[in-house]
Amino acid sequence: MDARFKDTPRPMPPSHRDHFIAAPDGLKLHVRDDGPREAGRLPVICLAGLTRTVEDFDALTPVLAHDAGAPRRVVAIDSRGRGLSERDPEPANYTIAVEAADVLAVAATLGIGRAIIVGTSRGGLIALTLAAMMPALLAGVVFNDVGPVLGMAGLLRIKGYAGRITRPTSWAEAARAHKALFGRDFPNVTDEGWMRWARRSWREVDGRFKGTCDPHVADGFAAIDPANPPPPLWPLYDALPDIPLMVIRGALSDLLDPETVAGMAARRPRLEVWEVPGEGHAPLLEDAPTISRIAAFVRRCDGKAPVA
Repeated sequence: MDARFKDTPRPMPPSHRDHFIAAPDGLKLHVRDDGPREAGRLPVICLAGLTRTVEDFDALTPVLAHDAGAPRRVVAIDSRGRGLSERDPEPANYTIAVEAADVLAVAATLGIGRAIIVGTSRGGLIALTLAAMMPALLAGVVFNDVGPVLGMAGLLRIKGYAGRITRPTSWAEAARAHKALFGRDFPNVTDEGWMRWARRSWREVDGRFKGTCDPHVADGFAAIDPANPPPPLWPLYDALPDIPLMVIRGALSDLLDPETVAGMAARRPRLEVWEVPGEGHAPLLEDAPTISRIAAFVRRCDGKAPVA
């Protein structure tokens, strides 16, 4: 096993509060809320990737929420159609713009006017969209393996599996399937880790397995091919206010290229860059060094004055 994982934090006993908050169109969104509501420190909003859920932040959340020296509120949102949030009867609503509006609705309901965003993959793209919709909300952003330019190899790989994973008939089969699909990108994940991954992706209901993600969330990938790449998002990145920024890249990532990271740093010289060895898209945010770097970044955001 990679030595980095020997000190990997394990999630603390559940201390979170679960909310179900109405999106602008009335759809119910599941929100996991941890840490003190009035800590005097900036809250953190965690946004998961395309098919992922709040459980992806199980290792990070307790470290930030219950930091002995700087406890703070940590809110993780299941985007519509994921986790415990309702599935949208209109699949065309599974867009980054709609999901960004959902984040604004959750923040308003919880009384959060300014926050640090930790965005994994699609969650980071939502953060970029928020820069155009409500820049005052952003007090800092952690981009987890995502940037203004998305690698075509990674997009095609995601297109190949998102919404298409065969329903398993047992937990052991589910874990093996995830290892077969993602093992090249995460060679250090243990059998226990693959089982944990499987249990975040499926629920067993009346003896049948049901995915924690509506397969229709992947519909937007249908038009993506090498001849039709998504446009670069540099204008949104440049629209980010003068706030602390951090980018995390998996050393094995095929979605976030080193050239894109270099471009991000050239535009924002104070950008903090952290590369996670032995992980692809997207880093799991479970190893101790990465969690420590995020925690230190979040504490630095506390001292940054709001943008006028």
